[in-house]
Amino acid sequence: MGESRRGPLKSAVPSNIVSPVRRCSRTACGRSAVATLTYVYADSTAVLGPLATYAEPHCYDLCAEHSQRLTAPRGWEVVRLTDGSAPARPSGDDLEALANAVREAARPPERAAGGPGGGPRGTDQPEVGRRGHLRVLRSPDS
Repeated sequence: MGESRRGPLKSAVPSNIVSPVRRCSRTACGRSAVATLTYVYADSTAVLGPLATYAEPHCYDLCAEHSQRLTAPRGWEVVRLTDGSAPARPSGDDLEALANAVREAARPPERAAGGPGGGPRGTDQPEVGRRGHLRVLRSPDS
């Protein structure tokens, strides 16, 4: 007899203020959060990683723009963690390592005597030196 015909959802007041999508924690920013910021005070480090599974009171959710523009206080370090879902963009170190590998692959094999034109086969080869893909040839007169 004391049972109401209205269920708990019918008696709830609909609201446009509360959203199931997590929003950026920055003031006046209503964009969707894509990253979570956590401060590690003992190490003076700000850790910015993928959006956490649950909203924590000591963490800050940030949108893409605010996560890219994030700076830490003076003397602090920012650690940016990636989730692996986005393709990593090559850094300057990656490009330099690739260029060094190409140079190393183009380098001729070392000769036994150590110098260009030296060694037992140095007298019958027309090549005197080499730099990358360019060769220095011995003159036909010598």
